[in-house]
Amino acid sequence: MKEANINIKNTSKSSDNLSELVYQRIKNDIFDFKLMPGERFTESEVAKAYDVSRTPIRQALYRLQQEGYVDVSFRSGWQIRPLNFRYYEELYDVRIVLEKDSIRKLCQIDHHNSVELSVLKDLWLVQPSEYLKDIKQLSQQDEDFHCALVRASGNNEMARIHRDLSERIRIIRRLDFSKDYRVDATYQEHQKILGFIFDRHTEQAINAIEAHIMQSRDEVKKITLQMLDSSQFY
Repeated sequence: MKEANINIKNTSKSSDNLSELVYQRIKNDIFDFKLMPGERFTESEVAKAYDVSRTPIRQALYRLQQEGYVDVSFRSGWQIRPLNFRYYEELYDVRIVLEKDSIRKLCQIDHHNSVELSVLKDLWLVQPSEYLKDIKQLSQQDEDFHCALVRASGNNEMARIHRDLSERIRIIRRLDFSKDYRVDATYQEHQKILGFIFDRHTEQAINAIEAHIMQSRDEVKKITLQMLDSSQFY
């Protein structure tokens, strides 16, 4: 494990707060592929890399284990869980169901009273010169776009499930924007989806969101496999 560029050893924060800091940093490093799928490490190595005692390290790792990001073995220590594309394909299938249902509802509401849709209009109905180029920022804005569509449909429980699902997909979804053509395609597809919603073209909007998600799913799988093969991330 490479040493991290943080030092939170000399802090007055409690063990729980230290554990939260370590948890967030390790999770971000997993999402950024600074910690590679399948990589093995010990608690001592993590403690050295993050310059923190083993107690908050262990708390953070067990939390990440519960969320499915790492595995632990009595004999061989910890391991970043290898990517399971079947698992992610199933998550994308669920996401399609949730977003199609949300789109159907959105085509029936008064758009003038939707703050969520108004924000999306300002962010996505822009000229190419205004497109975001930063991968992480655009990836987060893309995730927010889809989460906002579900929230705007008015079902809070669906929004919660979709938000949790989106976080699980995030580890590979961010790679969708490592190719320039995917940036332009995402803006154009989001603009088309919003146009159909505002015009109340229900079936066209549903078909557009499904095609958009499936295209993104296929692209991130292809890009991830290419990057894993070359071991070059960013």
